[in-house]
Amino acid sequence: MQVFVNGDPFEIDTGASVSDLVAKLTDDPRGIAIELNREIIPKSKHAETSLKDGDRLEVVQFVGGG
Repeated sequence: MQVFVNGDPFEIDTGASVSDLVAKLTDDPRGIAIELNREIIPKSKHAETSLKDGDRLEVVQFVGGG
């Protein structure tokens, strides 16, 4: 199925969760924030939140520095 990540089309398996998507995007999920269809999804809900065809996600990774 196709979802949109930061405005770009992204193919992922049907029935995938937010956790599955994060695993495909990065090896280090620390500091990742996910917005699904304009709603922030807490990390505690990533595994239980299923994606649907056409969902729109914004993915932000926090970067430290100084």
